[in-house]
Amino acid sequence: MNHGSREDPDPPGAGVPRDRDAAGRARSARPRDGLGRPLPYGAEGVGRQPEGVVRTPRETLREAQRLLDAGLPFHAHEVLEDAWKACRDTERAGEEQLWRGLAQLAVGLTHAARGNAVGGARLLLRGAERVGPYGLTGAQGPYGIRVGGLVRWAERLAERLGEEPGPVVDAAAEAPRLTGP
Repeated sequence: MNHGSREDPDPPGAGVPRDRDAAGRARSARPRDGLGRPLPYGAEGVGRQPEGVVRTPRETLREAQRLLDAGLPFHAHEVLEDAWKACRDTERAGEEQLWRGLAQLAVGLTHAARGNAVGGARLLLRGAERVGPYGLTGAQGPYGIRVGGLVRWAERLAERLGEEPGPVVDAAAEAPRLTGP
């Protein structure tokens, strides 16, 4: 079984030790570009978001929006994923699908910007399906989240991704507004 490819400068078994965190879990220390794609060791990349940061929902939304606006949807996804994981086994457990859906919207935009139209569209629609129920009771969802606007944004972008030829997606230009009117 061949795990590497000619394009991968560091295929498994190429003499590069696996990166591990303090607990021994595999963690890639390779630098990443703005869309989260791995770069060769030694290349200058975009700083990663620290994992497991506990933020209030409003802090999460502010940080995720800042990253989306900067054209860094992969990094916004990581922030939203922290919120999703923080909901488990807490009084906010009922919000887990909301945060999971928001994370999927951000990673859907990531895939779209990387040129993966099929994967991007699937994730956008999956995320929209998850966040949709949180907007049924009013114009905005919890914490001022623009649930209806996000669902419409995701559906429109997913539809565009299905067009031939597929669109070139600029992550910053396509960034949705998470909160507000």
